[in-house]
Amino acid sequence: MRALVTGGAGFIGSHLVDALLARGDDVVVLDDLSTGRRDYVDGDATFVEHDIREPFETDAERVFHLAAQADVGTSMERPGFDSEVNVVGTVNVLEAARAAGARVVFSSTGGAIYGDVDAPAREDSALLPVSAYGLAKRSAEVYVDGWNRIFGAGHVVLRFANVYGPRQSAALEGGVVAIFLERLAAGEPTTIFGDGTITRDFVHVDDVVRALVLAGDHPGGVFNVGTGTETTVAELHELCERAVGVEVPPSFGPARAGDARRSVLDPSYAAAELGFTASVALAHGIATTHEASLQE
Repeated sequence: MRALVTGGAGFIGSHLVDALLARGDDVVVLDDLSTGRRDYVDGDATFVEHDIREPFETDAERVFHLAAQADVGTSMERPGFDSEVNVVGTVNVLEAARAAGARVVFSSTGGAIYGDVDAPAREDSALLPVSAYGLAKRSAEVYVDGWNRIFGAGHVVLRFANVYGPRQSAALEGGVVAIFLERLAAGEPTTIFGDGTITRDFVHVDDVVRALVLAGDHPGGVFNVGTGTETTVAELHELCERAVGVEVPPSFGPARAGDARRSVLDPSYAAAELGFTASVALAHGIATTHEASLQE
């Protein structure tokens, strides 16, 4: 299959590129390297440096759209920039795919698009984002749904929980696992924003890549990609301490604008329709993430 991966030099995208190449696909990576790294792109993939805020062309059969502005803090400080990347960029991807007759798998967010939840969010739960990032992803989903209706496309939306794993950058606030591991390993102080009881659904990048590959063969729909398990940020910090082999209590700072207090996804629909179930246990995933960081 001819596949295009936007954001393919980034955290999730580079792992997906590796998986697609391993099964024999012809892969093109489209990335502006604003947060991605050229050395993450396997030499067997074709690399094209491009900003998705500008139109482009492709001859791919599948387009995996992972390029995004994914930092909640940046979205609150620069909502116009966030919408340019996440909304206008998605429209450009949809138009390139439409011209090529390609199907799109769009990486959305479950962690931000549902907002605060009272129970594991289902795909038909209310969409009540509390950040500009969540609002932009919701808007982009509307375009994906519209292109499916208007043009008869079979695009798929995957709503990711909080993804973690090797190659995640500690420079972005969303990479809380990477941040904790890096600072604990360096003997630097760590900070939890809020009282530590904020919960998230942490899903390993290997599981996310499996979901992306499965979605590439599906004729359309919206699916949560998570574990269905909540973990508090305080519990996460303890798991990171254990992986590094230290006991260093964090400090606590004020809660940040745009952070939902409770976020967890119901992954049962993806299990039924895609055959996807997350398999990497959090403690194991954090430990192997730390081991991988020592080898970089």
